[in-house]
Amino acid sequence: MSVAARAVTLLVAFVAVAVGAAFVVIHYIVGTGASTLTTVDYTSAAHNGQVNVVLQEDPQNTVTSKPDWVSYFVMKPGANPADASSWVHTTLFKVPANTRVNVTIYGFDGCTPLRNNYWSQVQGTQGGTVNVQQFLKGRALTAARNVSVINSWAVCSVAHTFAIPSLGVFVPVLSPTIQVFDKYACGTSPCVPSEGAYSIEKFSFMSPKTPGQIRWQCFIPCGGGFIDGNGGPMQTLGYMTGFMQVAA
Repeated sequence: MSVAARAVTLLVAFVAVAVGAAFVVIHYIVGTGASTLTTVDYTSAAHNGQVNVVLQEDPQNTVTSKPDWVSYFVMKPGANPADASSWVHTTLFKVPANTRVNVTIYGFDGCTPLRNNYWSQVQGTQGGTVNVQQFLKGRALTAARNVSVINSWAVCSVAHTFAIPSLGVFVPVLSPTIQVFDKYACGTSPCVPSEGAYSIEKFSFMSPKTPGQIRWQCFIPCGGGFIDGNGGPMQTLGYMTGFMQVAA
């Protein structure tokens, strides 16, 4: 092969790799519609080195053109979770740097067994645990308890996950029991506690000391109708993947 032919071959290969990398970034990391999403800013609500972030994950969303896509929502700082207007359909939120981030997740979706039971282990949280409790229409069904494992292979008990790989944070999110979810599943998003079955899960981690954009995502294959469940909502900002902006 001549030098010119080799150069052309290498150029074509480089372009193919570059196009492939761009596809991965756009479709699997960035997703679509990012410019239209709201960033919920928690920085002004931080106090004494801590900030409270509240999320919910739903079995559907009825506020977009893709109502069958599972989705996270973010609550406005200091708002009332019982008020549907408190919730924003986004997966972008902002916290201060070097701050203890106290996360509360309202889990309204049913269970999806983890492909890899490694993700049943709570990792990267303060104390290595999460605090979980089951509810039905605002009434506690179980006592709150701290756990370090939510084993979805033993019992179908995990709805989604909240993971920040760069910080080593991996949290399985407890789901309502199958029996309760099947009878009382929330059908209108954003869900509110008075209208269905849900779990509440609480945990904390430290935000980085330096500002930046930190990606978070769900690690359960939750893109129904897509190959291996890894498409659709799982790869799209505003649904099951997002960014935590760390502010100076």
